[in-house]
Amino acid sequence: MTSVKMEEGLSRLIETLKKHHPDADTALVEKAHAFAKKHHGTQLRASGDPYYHHPIAVAQILADFKLDTSTIITAILHDTVEDTDVTFEDIEREFGKEISKLVDGVTKLTKLELQSEDTKQAENFRKLLIAISEDLRVLLVKLADRIHNMRTLHFIAKPEKRARIAHETMEIFAPLAERIGVQKMKDELQDLAFRELHGEEYKSIINRLEYLRSSGGKVVDKIVADLKETLIKAGIKAYVSGREKTPYSIWRKMGMKNVSFEQLTDIIAFRTIVDNIEDCYKTLGIIHATYHNVPGSFKDFISLPKENGYRSIHTVVMGPDHQRIEIQIRSKEMHDIAEFGVAAHWAYKQGQQFNTDGKQYRWVRELMTIIEQAPSAEEFFEHTKMEMYHDQVFCFTPKGRLIALPRGATPVDFAFAVHSEVGRTCVGAKVNGRIIPLRTQLNNGDQVEIIRSKSQKPSPTWEKFVVTGKARSEIRRYVRVEQKSEYIQLGKNILVKLFKEEGLEMHEKDLVQVLPLLEKQDIEELYAAVGEGLMSKAEVLKAVYPDREVATKRKKLSILNRLKRHKEEESGEKKLSIPIRGIAPGMAVHFAGCCHPLPGESIVGIVNTGKAITIHTADCHELERYVDEPERWIDVAWEDDSNSAVFVGRLKLSLAHETGSLGTLANTVAKAGGNINNLRIVYRSTEFYEMLVDVEVKDVKHLANVMASLRAKSAIYSVERYVKT
Repeated sequence: MTSVKMEEGLSRLIETLKKHHPDADTALVEKAHAFAKKHHGTQLRASGDPYYHHPIAVAQILADFKLDTSTIITAILHDTVEDTDVTFEDIEREFGKEISKLVDGVTKLTKLELQSEDTKQAENFRKLLIAISEDLRVLLVKLADRIHNMRTLHFIAKPEKRARIAHETMEIFAPLAERIGVQKMKDELQDLAFRELHGEEYKSIINRLEYLRSSGGKVVDKIVADLKETLIKAGIKAYVSGREKTPYSIWRKMGMKNVSFEQLTDIIAFRTIVDNIEDCYKTLGIIHATYHNVPGSFKDFISLPKENGYRSIHTVVMGPDHQRIEIQIRSKEMHDIAEFGVAAHWAYKQGQQFNTDGKQYRWVRELMTIIEQAPSAEEFFEHTKMEMYHDQVFCFTPKGRLIALPRGATPVDFAFAVHSEVGRTCVGAKVNGRIIPLRTQLNNGDQVEIIRSKSQKPSPTWEKFVVTGKARSEIRRYVRVEQKSEYIQLGKNILVKLFKEEGLEMHEKDLVQVLPLLEKQDIEELYAAVGEGLMSKAEVLKAVYPDREVATKRKKLSILNRLKRHKEEESGEKKLSIPIRGIAPGMAVHFAGCCHPLPGESIVGIVNTGKAITIHTADCHELERYVDEPERWIDVAWEDDSNSAVFVGRLKLSLAHETGSLGTLANTVAKAGGNINNLRIVYRSTEFYEMLVDVEVKDVKHLANVMASLRAKSAIYSVERYVKT
């Protein structure tokens, strides 16, 4: 029975392949089938079926998508190297270099997938993207493989394993299917994952759809007939159909719109397929002339296609019986690309050499750029997921070039999308001819002109408002390079000063000799570690001079300074006290520049290299760096008499670039009882300033009063407490 089932599967596969590719080498497909069956032998899947049923099922999915013979054979062989004694040399000898290379790509991904319980998902995804960039067919085989695995997911006994696979499907494979435009694959993957992750909700929507079919089937037929009649009268030849939205898309829309199933008006979309682009726009005119268009519902993806190649016109009208209906208008070719995405090109380019290089797509090229720049797979995964899940806005350069960006993108995102160098040298932007702040969110149709300066460098503050992975990775990369350079110079200065105080002369050749002992690759890494505080200067000195006693010069100076302070205290001279409880006498204390803690706020102390204490606010993001080092945390609190001291609160504000605005700022702060002790302009244009202002205040309540006074002034656009990122 199993053998009969297998032969039926092969017959159907060859029939489908010949239907779409009459000249296909079916003998080679049969050879691949026999090869896989022989080597998989008695292996079984979780369902109890012979294992070789799986590769034939995967190949059938791809054949239904009209893919070429090489892809079909790759699907049949995709598990042979991983699960049997077959080698890549065997594959190349029997089926050629092209198929061997494709099987190699899929095998590498399968190995990563099988290890995903024990390895980081982010690293797996990074490898997946590298494989896609070399040949998109690797991704198509992987997607078909995932579809069949999801169809048989219920055979896996462990619920937690099923949930993990479903989450991975929803977060990685469905968005990738959407990116290459294979809507049918995306829909099935999402629905199968949705059924596993939210079973009750899935059943509820299925039951409601069945009820809708039984009670409203005549309504759908009536609308289809009405649309056909309207178009025939206007001389338009069209195929019209009504199609249910998928359970997952319905559930997602219910959540986004915060409505019940009964309140949704577009559960069924009506599709009108015509001969050409001209008829698409004629059809739109006829429909809008016949039915009232719902304002704000019209989308033209023919004029502005999606990045995955999707083209269609969407509109919502008040149809027959005054029902809101969604209508999609497209040509036959547009429909095939909408359903099959990149796979449709094989059907339209039969007999031609189709480019399978993934780098022909801008999104693949940008992800490859992020791979090169991201220091870790986790950071790459963060950027990439962010790229995948955002809706789009379409903006234009001054020369009319279209730039597609995620919803919420800013001029900085736009600049990096145009070119990395444009992003790095961006100092300002004009949107529709008007200069705006760089953090302004762009809207559909905006014309964006980037103002550049050769002396400009990416600002770390940009990372707070950019939304594209490319912009964020470029900014982080620059900041890392700049910080490392600063740490190297600082570390070098620290060591030069130390050796000088010890009466020694520092020679880099001596440092190079002890690099293995200090576990550093090169001298720059050593300097950077000292500059960043990851390695103490005394540790370096000890490595170079292991038998040398530390000179007493600094100890004597320290003793003399303590004696001097003691005499000053005995003579009645006033000393500056830090009003904090919980710190041992004699410990050096300073306030963190990242959060500028003030009396009235909860605070935490962190012990740094050299036993100095840094005071942070309890919600400071910098504290995340010390989560795994609880021994460095100390409980501290403000003294009751802390109001006698003066502290600095840092504000970030925007104010009008007009006569008297700086005077207004200074006078307002003064009248509120504060004092400006530092001010730095971080951006200026013809319309406004952005600046950081350090204000001396008594406590956090005092700072809040200063901010409230500033917000009341018309010359000041915005005021917020500055937090370093």
